[in-house]
Amino acid sequence: MTYVTALSMLANSGRAAAFAFTRPSSLMKSNTRAMGSFSRTMKMNAAEEGQAEVILVGCGAPNRGMGWYHGIQMVEKKCPSASLDFVIEPWFMGPGADGPGGDDFKKCQEEWESTYGVKFATSLSELPPPAAPRLALISGRTADNPRLLTESIANGATCIYLEKPGAPTVTELEQMKAEAEAAGVEVLMGYNKNVCKYVRKTREYAETVPGSHVTFVSNNAYESTPESLGECFERNAEGMLKNMAIHELALLVSFYDVSVDNIESVTADKEFSSLQTLPGPSGKDFTDFDKIKFTIKTKTGKEVSVAADRCGGTDSYATVSKDDEEIFRYYMPDEDDKKLVEELTAQYPTAMPYFFTQDPDYITVKERVAKHTVDGAPAEGIATIGIAVETLKVAEYLTPILQEQLK
Repeated sequence: MTYVTALSMLANSGRAAAFAFTRPSSLMKSNTRAMGSFSRTMKMNAAEEGQAEVILVGCGAPNRGMGWYHGIQMVEKKCPSASLDFVIEPWFMGPGADGPGGDDFKKCQEEWESTYGVKFATSLSELPPPAAPRLALISGRTADNPRLLTESIANGATCIYLEKPGAPTVTELEQMKAEAEAAGVEVLMGYNKNVCKYVRKTREYAETVPGSHVTFVSNNAYESTPESLGECFERNAEGMLKNMAIHELALLVSFYDVSVDNIESVTADKEFSSLQTLPGPSGKDFTDFDKIKFTIKTKTGKEVSVAADRCGGTDSYATVSKDDEEIFRYYMPDEDDKKLVEELTAQYPTAMPYFFTQDPDYITVKERVAKHTVDGAPAEGIATIGIAVETLKVAEYLTPILQEQLK
């Protein structure tokens, strides 16, 4: 579906009630727009020529939600081709308004509305027709993604940036892929490690050493307590391999020929790994890995390892070994990026530390997807929903095997 076709369809459908406005042909960055049912006039952000009109679907809690950090990068103009014009946040503008994080969200909303002209709503159905090529950045709960993709397409998105893993199950993600293809809407994934410097440097070095072995290591900085991990397990109920370690699995699918059909064996490192059952804030028990390490051998002769630790710190890195001896290691962040991490930590001291170590890569992925939305040029290095389907298949295949090996 072209942008012009989508715009025509939406204009004819009359889906503009709550946000109805008339946009001047000059496409000025800040406009005053009639806000219909909001009964007030406010400055509104508007995509300029060469920019995608971005809808952030799922902001989440400030300093904790990935959606919030995507929004921060866009309102701070770090992605030149992306104009954050709308935020859809049903939880904190609804049932969660008075709960944990609600006050912080209200402050964030007030700042983004007054300073940047971003409009907030609880549903995609409240959006006006697109005034520029529309990109939906879906960063909500994984369980909601199938519905949110359908609603994004129905409300004029011509491209969708979908956060990992995309859907709770392979079946749902395959259905989403088919739905998007039928609508002519491209879906690109937020697998930022596919464009990371440390991944590129490690792969390049390994190619110079015949018979070498690569290990990708991912760390988060949760406290090693039942309370902290229980909250993590419940909030990321899809499980570690579909959540934290899904980025590494995407690397294996993208660069190491890993697929369910091509896996010869998988072996857990029992000394490193840990599987726990812990209660979440709701009181319900959740079973997941708090750390896992495993090695995959493929039928085509490749071998690669992954390690992930919820409580391992803030750095991710990759190693190259030869004859069981490590000969190369590259960190994210490297020395060049550590100054940026320090600056961002000072600016947002209570935010999740991993936001800062991956800050340049989040920018790269959003900018490439936004530019692609506008001009149709290939989004170099960005994983497609097809890669995501294969990655999720691998995660579903590995989880019960690794759990059984750790019993």
